[in-house]
Amino acid sequence: MDVEERLELIRRVGEEIITEPELRTLLETKEHPVAYDGFEPSGLAHVPFGILRAINLEDLQKAGVKVRLWVADWFAWVNNKMGGDLEKIQQVGRYFVEVWKAAGVDLSKVEVLWTSDAARTDEYWKKVVTVAQNVTLARARRALTIMGRTSKDLVETSQLLYPMMQVADIFWLEVDICQLGLDQRRANILAREVAEKLKWKKPVAVHHHLLMSLQGARELEGYDENATIDREIASKMSKSKPESSIFVHDSTAEIRRKVESAFCPAKVAENNPVLEYCRYIIFRKAKSLEVSRPEKYGGSVTFASYRELEKAYTEGKLHPSDLKKAVANAMDEIIRPVREHFERDTQARRLYEYVKSAEITR
Repeated sequence: MDVEERLELIRRVGEEIITEPELRTLLETKEHPVAYDGFEPSGLAHVPFGILRAINLEDLQKAGVKVRLWVADWFAWVNNKMGGDLEKIQQVGRYFVEVWKAAGVDLSKVEVLWTSDAARTDEYWKKVVTVAQNVTLARARRALTIMGRTSKDLVETSQLLYPMMQVADIFWLEVDICQLGLDQRRANILAREVAEKLKWKKPVAVHHHLLMSLQGARELEGYDENATIDREIASKMSKSKPESSIFVHDSTAEIRRKVESAFCPAKVAENNPVLEYCRYIIFRKAKSLEVSRPEKYGGSVTFASYRELEKAYTEGKLHPSDLKKAVANAMDEIIRPVREHFERDTQARRLYEYVKSAEITR
């Protein structure tokens, strides 16, 4: 596979790449660059975590990238997830690993690493302190929105550790690529600034799209100065709002109910969460979308690309209700293997029941 083909695969993952020329040079000079993606263990797995992350991982691996999955248990602890109970958080971390396995991630081909293991070493904390020594308090506070909280929610001194640890992780893990959601861009940009200052290896940032809430776009909340980015972060699916998300454990009936009640304005593609499922999940996973409808409404049709689907929808050739039914069916088929794994496997089921019954906090 040549560099252009590898670049195209990573472009499928990254909505924003900082910077593409640096990524090209990296691919030209390193056969297997290292990327990482980090996860705060908290709550049940929804589609952005359980399905989209696995799709992104597959494309990265096809591009020859080695992936490290960072189970950020200490970050969830600092962020007061699961009631601030580290033991509960770590159980959720084990459940997350099981979700990856159920979603088809070959765990023999990725490294699964835990923040708690790094935190036992002096060298890790030396990295954290070194980063902190080279970041102003104002700059650190500006990066705090990576925690998924706006400035009004940030009141504890411990929260200042969060961006310092996340930046330190990048250098601790010795990665070439930071493959995180767009909501984490401030940490990655800060890491690039620190790298320049300390003459450390500067990472390429590959920021993937944040799937929108099924309830549609929200007002600006102050996560970023760029209004487009701020709206995307504010509008993302939230596990703490079950009706805004589809979870990997949702039944066929639940998926249909959620999709049927989703925001989906006729002839409008922009900020349409149902079309987002098609673009970022279905056409990357299933490659096509079959719409079944009576002959009097045009008969059944199969769309082979997202562009073809969007064109038909915006021209009014496809009704929202027909689109929703097709998307619900396609998503059910994609989620089914994960759901069934947790129904069949005793250990997986035990982890799921534990997380389901545990206290879930935002």
